This record gives sequence, structure tokens and C-alpha cells, in this order.
Amino acid sequence: MMSLAEISDRLEIQQLVVDYATAIDQRKFDDLDAIFTPDAYIDYRVMGGIDGVFPEVKAWLAEVLPNFPAYYHLVGNFDIRVGGDNASGRTMCFNPMKLNDGGQILLCALWYDDEFIRTPEGWRMTRRIETKCMDKIF
Repeated sequence: MMSLAEISDRLEIQQLVVDYATAIDQRKFDDLDAIFTPDAYIDYRVMGGIDGVFPEVKAWLAEVLPNFPAYYHLVGNFDIRVGGDNASGRTMCFNPMKLNDGGQILLCALWYDDEFIRTPEGWRMTRRIETKCMDKIF
């Protein structure tokens, strides 16, 4: 049986993943500062992006994502494993992206494989790697 502390940790980490999706979908890239550690490693290469440390990837997101007229992230199936002040997680993500005004949609299905650390400010993400499930343009 999970302790109240572990339940709380898992819910806080789950909310962090939701906050990430919300920041990206609302194009509030500075909100990502409360989600990642400054030295976090992020790897978006499997879906055509870049990899690097958080500040570089944040700048890339702010430059590239406005080129898409619309998109959203639906996250779920949170598999979170807490071990003291560290945690890992795998989250499913469905991310349709409108490619142009002609109606083409890119459907991205992926998993986020994440690592987290407890900081004085709360849980933060230290590593995020996308693992492709599928992508298809319609």
C-alpha cells in the first residue's frame, strides 16, 4: 500500500507532466522554467526535433512551435515510480498538429520517458526523452 507521502509525490509529478503540456499548448514557454531543472537533458529527436540542455531546447520550442497553426497534447497512463528524492515516469502522449492552412494534420503518438528530482521548490524534471509509438500525416 502506498503511503500518503508517496501518493502526494506521485500526484505532484503527474501535475508537473500536465503543466508541461499546458505550457506548450498555451505557448507559454517561460512556464517551462518551473518544470525543468536548468541542466535538464531533453531529447525530441525521434519526432524530428533536437536534443540538448533545457535552455537550448526551450529556445528551439519558442522558435519552432509558432509555425504550427494549432496543436494540443493529451497525456495519460501515468506510470510514476518514486524512490526517495528521485523518480522516473513514462507517460503516453497523443499530439495532433495542424501543419498548414490546407488542413493537413500530423498525428503524433509517443511516450515521454522522464526522470525527476525533488528540489526545495518541488519536483522538477531532469530528463525527458520522447519514444515514438507512431506518426501519420492526414
